[in-house]
Amino acid sequence: MNEKRHGRGVLEHLLERLIFGSRWLLAPFYLGLTFALVIMMVKFFQKFWHFASHVTSTSTEEMVLGLLGLLDLTLLANLILIVIFAGYENFVSKIEVATDDIDRPEWMGSVDFSGLKLKLIGSLVAISVIELLKDFMNAANGVDVTEVKWRIAIHLTFVLSGLVFAIMDWVSDLTHKSKSK
Repeated sequence: MNEKRHGRGVLEHLLERLIFGSRWLLAPFYLGLTFALVIMMVKFFQKFWHFASHVTSTSTEEMVLGLLGLLDLTLLANLILIVIFAGYENFVSKIEVATDDIDRPEWMGSVDFSGLKLKLIGSLVAISVIELLKDFMNAANGVDVTEVKWRIAIHLTFVLSGLVFAIMDWVSDLTHKSKSK
């Protein structure tokens, strides 16, 4: 009987090591997102060059739309970076090389899955607002009303989702606090 337990213990240990090690299957995803940041940087500078080279011949509205486009890409890049850092640290491994670095972001290492969800939805809301602002700025040029209605509906869905996530986290925090007392 003791041999069966020992045999099961070894098998169980190997299975658990395999499952625990499977977290490294996520590393290529985060590496891919890092390369996506490089691609976004190229697109950003392409848009920036177009924006800067036409700044004297554009209207104020076109200039604002150009700036909103640059801001949109910047927020998306920030979102990707948050997902890379927080996702890697939450699901794969700690980023040890940043532990003592003076430039280490303050939030790094402290964003749990719940915080990641809220940062993600907050970024999506901000990006959605910029897209709506672009539509409103471009309204004089004839915007498809149905498309704008869909963007407003999607934006409100993001806002509502953010509120639901925040409420769920708040209730979860209250539950954990009341259980620990």
